[in-house]
Amino acid sequence: MTAPTRIYKHSAAGTDWAALIMGGGLGLTLALQLTTVRKSDFTSFYSTIASVSRLSALVGTYFAIIGIFLVARIPWVEKGVGHDRLVTWHRKLGPYSLFAVGFHVLFITLSFAGQDGVPLYVELWRLLTTFDWMWAALAGFVLMIMAGVTSYKKARAKMSYETWWIIHIYTYAAIAASFMHQVLNGQMFIGHPLNRAYWTLLYVLMAFSIIYWRFGVPLVRSTKHSIRVEKVMVEGPGVVSVIMKGRNLHKLSAQGGQFFGWRFLTRGHFLMSHPYSLSAAPTEHFLRITVKDLGDHSRSLAFLKPGTRVFVEGPYGAFTAGRSTRPHVVLIGGGVGITPVRALMDEFNGGVQMDVIFRASKEEDLVLRNELDYMAFNSGGSIRIHYLVGPRKNHPMDSRSLRRLVPQFADSDIYICGPEPLVSAVRQAAEGVGVPKNRFHDEAFAFHSE
Repeated sequence: MTAPTRIYKHSAAGTDWAALIMGGGLGLTLALQLTTVRKSDFTSFYSTIASVSRLSALVGTYFAIIGIFLVARIPWVEKGVGHDRLVTWHRKLGPYSLFAVGFHVLFITLSFAGQDGVPLYVELWRLLTTFDWMWAALAGFVLMIMAGVTSYKKARAKMSYETWWIIHIYTYAAIAASFMHQVLNGQMFIGHPLNRAYWTLLYVLMAFSIIYWRFGVPLVRSTKHSIRVEKVMVEGPGVVSVIMKGRNLHKLSAQGGQFFGWRFLTRGHFLMSHPYSLSAAPTEHFLRITVKDLGDHSRSLAFLKPGTRVFVEGPYGAFTAGRSTRPHVVLIGGGVGITPVRALMDEFNGGVQMDVIFRASKEEDLVLRNELDYMAFNSGGSIRIHYLVGPRKNHPMDSRSLRRLVPQFADSDIYICGPEPLVSAVRQAAEGVGVPKNRFHDEAFAFHSE
């Protein structure tokens, strides 16, 4: 398969208009309070604290809503900004949203307790039992805390993808639970129908985006293409490939190096979408993923039965051949990270020289080795495979070692997928020899789907 004629790069213009829209929305959100503020809101310390708390609630909720929009998989947003950048923005906004809402809870309780002259716990109980929808708002805040805490790297590293996904999905419920409390009790909404209409529209658009793009479109497309499991192949210890068959799969516009969210219509698989990269370039009738046993879900893929219906969400990711600018590319895969690299190799045409570096701890971890060797043997010398097996100290991924292995390293496009330490080491090596950012393309091992 030849390299795509389109160049997949996300322009500064795409980022600029996205930032402009988000900034404009933030300005409108701030205006909700600024246009409804009263002199009495600043007559005392406690009234001032209450005003600050309301502002924190607006900003925190707006950030949470925008965070959902960023991962709603809206096609024109994904193409203009890039999936990787959207996920990065989503992760960075999350803590600000949680802290702002947390300050709102603290400040409003402190303000009312000060004005009423009662302890904080007494005032908190009064708020919960006096104002409408406060229990739902409290439940939403607790859910936000759970989602926020489990999003930190150390917490994510200690849990399975399934556990993280279930907890993280609570963010939707958390934001929804706060809506009625806001519009019924918020000073900026009571008696201000235009403000309420704007806020309601934000929620409606958010809900529509999630329902339509993340559930509706994947359901219709998967049904249309009739994707089913064709067979499951064991590739090595704890590693299997799932080959799926469908019709007119070229219309999915997928490329080697990208990933989908996969749902298999069988027990234990359908409720949750799992992100797996393609391990071979897609064809008109077949898709393939290669998965390592990293949890209950990936382990159970080995027992999928032929004929099982598959629903897909995607394709996503900018780890594509169309982003290359040089006649020589260096493709680096760490462990099972070789799978998107293997798919990417299919996408480059015969005029591209490839050095493929496969980093693994043990010989048995060299999955798809036979395919790699076959491709190199039949490439006429355009593909060279380098297997680096053993402990890290034996194979340092610094600039000196990489240039010794691949003399053209500094003048190449570099693609890498693997554990974060490997990606960071190669990025540092690339920067050290002057490789610009637009020639370094990475896909780190992390939960793709937000």
